[in-house]
Amino acid sequence: MTNVSEDGERGVSPAVALYSILGFWLFYTLIVSLRALVVGFDAQMEMAARRMVVAVIGIIVTWILYLVLRRFDRRPLLIRVIAAFSLAIPFAFAMAAANYYMFNVYDPMSLFSDADLHKKAIEEENYVLIGIVEDAMSRFFFLSAWAGLYLALSYAAEARSTERRAAQLEQAAQQAELRSLRYQVNPHFLFNTLNSLSTLVMRNRPDEAEQMIMSLSNFYRTSLTGDPLDDVPLEEEVHLQKLYLDIEAVRFPERLTTVIDIPPSLLNACVPGLILQPVVENAIKYGVSRTSSPVEIRITAREDGDLMHINVTDNGNNPPSDGDRGSGIGLANVRDRLTARFGDQGRIVYGPREKAGFAVLLTLPIIRRGC
Repeated sequence: MTNVSEDGERGVSPAVALYSILGFWLFYTLIVSLRALVVGFDAQMEMAARRMVVAVIGIIVTWILYLVLRRFDRRPLLIRVIAAFSLAIPFAFAMAAANYYMFNVYDPMSLFSDADLHKKAIEEENYVLIGIVEDAMSRFFFLSAWAGLYLALSYAAEARSTERRAAQLEQAAQQAELRSLRYQVNPHFLFNTLNSLSTLVMRNRPDEAEQMIMSLSNFYRTSLTGDPLDDVPLEEEVHLQKLYLDIEAVRFPERLTTVIDIPPSLLNACVPGLILQPVVENAIKYGVSRTSSPVEIRITAREDGDLMHINVTDNGNNPPSDGDRGSGIGLANVRDRLTARFGDQGRIVYGPREKAGFAVLLTLPIIRRGC
């Protein structure tokens, strides 16, 4: 219903305006014809033909009124209302004049049985003026009714356009937020990895440093190919974390072990790209690097109706405490991304385990299409 051109002009589309005009004049013609039949006027066929001519003229006049009213679409509502009802006055007089001509001037003998009496009547003083004014008043209300409909359609179209723009702005803001959160991950991860690589170089472990560089290259080659807004299959996300854990395994060859247990039915479920990266990083930072004992990082998933639960746990003996909040990039990033992507259905719960270590549970809806 909204007509939006390249320059951003909006309003009631010509098609909708034309349909409303045709509907109004069809209704008018039917009502007047039924009235003529009930009253029993003479020359019904001749009057019907002339009535159709008047209706066609009325459609053209109303269309011109529509074209004029369109110029007020961007004005305040009060000005549009005043313009609509003010412009209806001259157009009503134009219609009344056309109607008077068709039924009183053009061949009146075909319509009236007593043509002489009719001719004498129209020759009386002010008869023409009074007849046109009276007819114009009724046509003013008719055109005002259509103008009111036009204003309602125009206002509704503008409201829908405003709603669409608001939805587009909200979507753009959400996409910008998701991109921002996603791009926070890569610099954070790169900083940690380069720090680890620096440690290997300083300890004169070139082979392990070279292996880490190759693993880092594979990780970024895989992770940077997709759009930050795209979801990825859980299988691909877990594969990325396996590449990351391979990098960390170079730092902790005797300390880090990994267990991944994902049911085959969930491998094609969609998750936000790199959503597990901060979680696994936390497990390395607090669970592995702080202890000299072997630590197992376990990534599991299970299905619960329409929801999927992804659990990342470690059994390190020095889990993060309230003083380990850092810069807020890690788990807060995951929480914000889940909320931005899934609303209330995306949640994260984390805390120390009963015996040892730390657990992070991600809950999100199961989506199998779009990734």
